[in-house]
Amino acid sequence: MTNLVLLLVCLGLGAALRRWRLVPPGSHVILNQVLIAVLLPALTFLHLAEAQLDQRFLLPMLMPWLIFGAGWLFFATLGRHLALPRGTVGALILTGGISSVSFVGFPIFELLYGKAGLEMGIVMSLGGSILICVTLGVVVGSWYGEARPSWRTMGANVLRFPPFLAFVLAVGANAAGYRHPALVRGVLERLASPFPVIALLSVGLQMRLVVPRAQVRLLSLGLGYKLLLAPLLVWAVYQGLAQRHGFTVDLCVLGAAIGPMNTAAAVADRYGLDPALAAQMVGLGIPLSLPLLALLGWWLN
Repeated sequence: MTNLVLLLVCLGLGAALRRWRLVPPGSHVILNQVLIAVLLPALTFLHLAEAQLDQRFLLPMLMPWLIFGAGWLFFATLGRHLALPRGTVGALILTGGISSVSFVGFPIFELLYGKAGLEMGIVMSLGGSILICVTLGVVVGSWYGEARPSWRTMGANVLRFPPFLAFVLAVGANAAGYRHPALVRGVLERLASPFPVIALLSVGLQMRLVVPRAQVRLLSLGLGYKLLLAPLLVWAVYQGLAQRHGFTVDLCVLGAAIGPMNTAAAVADRYGLDPALAAQMVGLGIPLSLPLLALLGWWLN
């Protein structure tokens, strides 16, 4: 419950800071760069280097890949039919295809399913949404952000992306049976601990419940997929597994319905993929997803 209250407080504080101009315009850009360069790599290495994975976590780990792949196909097809700019299509793929599992999902999963739900959420985030963001997310950023993209450019961008480097190091350490010494764990925990607060403040700074007319159609398409079609897709694909996997399938449906990931908007901003639309997708999508998640949680339980 504490995490849920923290989520609402941070969103409100971010919105208030922007509304009353207590921080310079564009402050969220700086926060996003801190998230990408420092906090997300620390969080990734802290948890993934020691993660113990088994078959229980397979469905939560695969769910984000399913909705991202389907979202890429959906928005790329729409982009061709509607003649949308490449940057706009890239922004919709990134923000419409990746859920904010860490910031929004963790408190909700813990509230509904206890410690087991939180553990599933961590795997869904690290093996799914965060991993997608630091790999395929950078590929999308490079492909749609470059006038003449090349595989060499995309590969170089992925290799230079700090969270991806942390992911590679963590996987290697995990395979070698590494365990954090007390000093290393303490430093990583201190570095990673501001992650949810800063990320949610950044979302609050970008949150605008009044939608510009020029963005109504694009936001309807983007959030229509993220909040409605994505959870329906996961339910349709996973429903046959419900009896054998208990609450795991319900948790995956909830995870698919969570609003867009803030870090995905940061990647879109980094590569110039319609930053205003990406920010609006996050700023409007997360508040809209909260009542939807409450209704889904009640229905599923």
